[in-house]
Amino acid sequence: MDGEGSHRLEALFEGRRQLIVYHHMLKSADPAPCSGCSMFVDNLGDPAHLNARDTSLALVSRAPVEEIEAFRKRMGWTLPWYSVMSSTFNADHGVEGGFGLNVFLREGGSIYHTYHTSGRGVETLGTSWTLLDLTPYGRQETWEASPEGTPQSAPYRWWRLHDEYA
Repeated sequence: MDGEGSHRLEALFEGRRQLIVYHHMLKSADPAPCSGCSMFVDNLGDPAHLNARDTSLALVSRAPVEEIEAFRKRMGWTLPWYSVMSSTFNADHGVEGGFGLNVFLREGGSIYHTYHTSGRGVETLGTSWTLLDLTPYGRQETWEASPEGTPQSAPYRWWRLHDEYA
């Protein structure tokens, strides 16, 4: 993967345990970037809510970094976005020329691929709650059956305005 230099998958976690990756269909010299992918990203909102639950969100595309950055600036997006143009990352994770969403869990030195969807499955996503529900640790609220040792809090208690999480 390329972002600012070359990155390994571990870097996309940004020190968190869980990672959601959206595969945007932007490609090299794309005269008409995918409106569906772009509408999906427009609906993602501020990642602070996901980050508060030990979850990172990143975009990847098969376009050069310069074109990704130009389009990201045009759209006003701030999410981390990486080029996978020179890699097999998309194909390795079930995204063959289209769009998709994958979830990963980092435990110690291992990374597990825990969820994949594409097509209409992506269209049902987009809120922080729905995205967290796809991850192994979920919303990390006391009503959930979570793996032993998973930090949990009472429902609604962790919700903040996105600029109040620090």
